[in-house]
Formats: sequence, structure tokens, C-alpha cells
Amino acid sequence: MGILQKILFALLFLTGFLQLTAQNNKLVSEAEQTMLKATHYMVEKVSTNGGYVWCYLPDFSRQWGEMEAYKTMIWLQHPGTISMGHLFLDGYRAAGNEFYYQAAQKAANAIIWGQSHEGGWNYMIDFAGDRSLKEWYNTIGKNGWRLEEFQHYYGNSTFDDDITSDAARFLLRMYLEKLDPAYKTSLDKAIGFILKSQYPNGGWPQRYPLKYDYSKNGNPDYSSFYTFNDDVIWENVHFLVQCYLTLGEERFQEPILRGMNFYLLSQDKSGAWAQQLNINMEAAGARTYEPTAFLPSTTCENALLLLKFYQYTGDTKYLASIPNAIQWLEATALPASQQEGRRTHPTFVEVGSNKAIYVHRKGSNVKYGSYFVDYNDKQLLAHYYGKCGISLDELKSEYKRISALSPEEATKDSPLKIGKFEGQGSPQTFYDLNRYNFPMKVDEKMVEEIIGSLDAENRWLAKHAMISNPYSGDGQKQEQNDEFASTNVGDQTDTSPYRDMSDQDYISTGDYIRNMKMLINFVRATKVPFEVKKSVVWH
Repeated sequence: MGILQKILFALLFLTGFLQLTAQNNKLVSEAEQTMLKATHYMVEKVSTNGGYVWCYLPDFSRQWGEMEAYKTMIWLQHPGTISMGHLFLDGYRAAGNEFYYQAAQKAANAIIWGQSHEGGWNYMIDFAGDRSLKEWYNTIGKNGWRLEEFQHYYGNSTFDDDITSDAARFLLRMYLEKLDPAYKTSLDKAIGFILKSQYPNGGWPQRYPLKYDYSKNGNPDYSSFYTFNDDVIWENVHFLVQCYLTLGEERFQEPILRGMNFYLLSQDKSGAWAQQLNINMEAAGARTYEPTAFLPSTTCENALLLLKFYQYTGDTKYLASIPNAIQWLEATALPASQQEGRRTHPTFVEVGSNKAIYVHRKGSNVKYGSYFVDYNDKQLLAHYYGKCGISLDELKSEYKRISALSPEEATKDSPLKIGKFEGQGSPQTFYDLNRYNFPMKVDEKMVEEIIGSLDAENRWLAKHAMISNPYSGDGQKQEQNDEFASTNVGDQTDTSPYRDMSDQDYISTGDYIRNMKMLINFVRATKVPFEVKKSVVWH
């Protein structure tokens, strides 16, 4: 190739590169504009005092969290107010626009308004107060057949569905973002609540302060039991680790270690774990479709956490009982003829016999319907399926890999082995506490589709949302048939959610969060980051 040809080739390459850069910069600008428009709509048109539920009819005549919500209510569970607050902080970090931080402030203020006197949170917040909330529990909540956690008003706080721990994590992020002391009082109150509610042996109950008021079918109230369901114990340990790193207070180490040790104390001699344990450390049931049983899913998840705890501490005691868990999981796999694709195990395994047990229901509403347990794997529940898939192959390979590491090798990145801080700046500015990592790489076509789907009112409308029957009074049908045995919802008096398969449009916080995360990832990948932080997410 001659000199002239090389020069021409270089000019063509440079021209193409500049065109691509210009196109890319244009798309980044369009993505940022779309993010801002959509967020303005959510903050100014959708929110209630800075908070959110999960979905709304476009005319706002009805709205839902996990169940239908009053207009004075907001929901905390994902994808509700806490997740929206996290998302706003992510938008602020990606774009540097103060409007996102102001939106996060509004979400934080709503969450703080609903914080209990003790320091925790319930599933939802009603700005009309307890009188209104109790009426909701006595009508809509009471008639959610499969949602027994909403059938009565406890008046305390919950760790279920990562409510209290993630609300506390969001307040920690708000405090750390600008070290604004306005959030320190509520944050300290939440931390104190989590520390106080931990049992001496390291476990946590599902709800706190402890209540014993709601026995059902002769079974004690399960909300005071040691609870693994929905990662209650792990999420509290995880949050305390994040506090330990960012706030630097050694007082968190002891409850963290007690929390990790509880996994060893609670494992059955068979190698299995139950989802709940009573005060005598025995396997226990919870909701009426959660019988006393061992769970393959809980067993696999807890064994994987023990591997993590070895990496935190270098203590081989966390490795010692994992082979028993693997052996139990292998022994309780369903026969090939009963497996359903990735569903290789029963959801529940009978204590003592290791037999698969299955939950069924009859009737059509909470007043006259009922659940029962047998060994028949037909006509299983839709809302709590009787068979599950587990990460057994991952557990085996990770156990082989991690157990081969020396304690020094295993703990080289341990958050509990840090002495002098050697990151950039200070711990408060160095760590990223976002609970939901979103590593998905977003291509330009996907970005263009998201931008193009924003409507003229700056909404991303969605179809097929989870909705419910309007409250119409208590159930009347007493027939014990199986018409609703394998459905998400019962008759017209059941206020449990079901998926609307019509063409009705909805405003969905879940869809807003997903679209925003994709645009945020795209913006982050194509411009200098607002500030680089080390991730502190170990999921």
C-alpha cells in the first residue's frame, strides 16, 4: 500500500470513527433526555408524597402493591418505594443531575414517615394513619386467600421480602451520598432495630417486636420463629456487613458472626434446613401452605452461604457440614418420571421420612377454603408450586473450588478482614451499596426501542400487570370443590392478585425500573462515570 493510499485509508477510518462517535453521543443524549422525562412523570404525576405502589390504571382510579392499595398508601416491597429510591440514586450517579437526587430525597422522606417507633417498617405505609390501615387489613387484606401475611394487622415491622433491611440500606446510601446528617437519625434507629431484634443465638424472627397473637389451625403464630424464608437472616447479616465497611464501627462484627453461626446451629443432622424453626430449634411450618418440612431450596441456598462465610472468615467450620447438605439434596431428588424440566426436587420434604409432600387447596375463598398436605404430586398450587429447581451443580463445583483454598487464599477479599482503609477517598465514598446489580450489557438497538416506547405523556405503559378483584365483602361460597385448586386467585371475593391478560394498559414501576436500569447502564458505559465505587453486593 502506497503512502497516498495509507493517508486516504486513515482519513476514511477517522471519518467513520467520528461519525460513529457523533451517533453514539447523540444516542447517549437522547437516552439521558428520556430518563429525565420519564422520571419527571413518575415523580410529579405518579408518586404519593414521594412514594409508590407497583402499578396503576392510567387514570389512577385503582392502584396495586402486592394487593390493591388505597390512594393514601405506598408499598415498600420491590418494585415499590425502596427500589424506586435506589433507582433514583443510580440515575444521579450515572447522569449527575440533581433532579434524581431530589427524587431520592422524596422517596427517603416517605420511607422515614412510615418508620415505626422501634425503627423498622411494615410492607406498606398509609399516610391516612393506623385507622385507615386497619380498615384495609379488615377488608382487602383479610380476603387475600393466599396472602395470609396480610390477613391481620400486627402493628409491628417485618423482615420479610427484605423490607426493613433494604429500607435501612437505602437510608444508608442516602446518608453516604453526601454525608447529610438529615438521614443519620433514622438510619441509626434502623440499625438499632436490626441489632435489638436479633436473637441471642444469631437468628432473626420474621417480624419484630415479637407477637404471638395469630395462631391458625392450632398452629402457633410463626412470625416470631427463626426465619430463613426470603433471606431474612442473610439480608440482615448482609446489611450489617455493609455498615461495618462504610461506617467502620467494630460493634457490627459480633452480631455478623453470630448471624453466620446460626446457619450451623440450625442445620438438621440429616444435612437439611427448614425454612422456619420454632423456639426449640425444631422445623416448623408458617402459612397454612407452608407445612413443617425441610426445603431443598433453603438447604442449597444456605450451603452456598456457608461457602461465602468461609471466604469471610477463613474458618473451616463453615465447610464441614456442606457435604451432608449435598448428600441430602442428592437423596431427595425426585424420580426422573416426576421431574418437570428444571424442577428436580419437591418444594417440601417430610421431616423424618424424607418423602416428598405436596400442598393442595379446596374451596374458592379464604372464609371457607382450606389447604391440605398429602403425597400426591398432581393438581399442585399455582402460587406456591410443589416442585422446585435448585443450584446443586453450582453448589458442588463451588464447594470443590473454595474448599481447596487455604484460609489465607479464601479470605483475600473478605469484607471482615480489612484493617487500614486503602481505597480512594474514605469508606463512605468508596463503596457502592446498590442491592440490585444490573450487569446486563445494553446494545444500541435496545436503547432505541426503550426511547421509542416512551409515549407522548412520558410514560412507559405496560400490559399484563398483576391486579386483583375489587373488595366485595367476605366469601359466601362454601362448596369444597377443586375449581380453584391450581389458580392464583379464587372466586370474585378473593382479593389475591392475578395477571390481567387483556389489552389494558398500566403504569408499572417495575417496567419503569427495568427501562431506566438499561438506559443507566448504557449511559455509564459510554461516558466518564460520575464516580467509581467498589461494589459491596454479595448475592
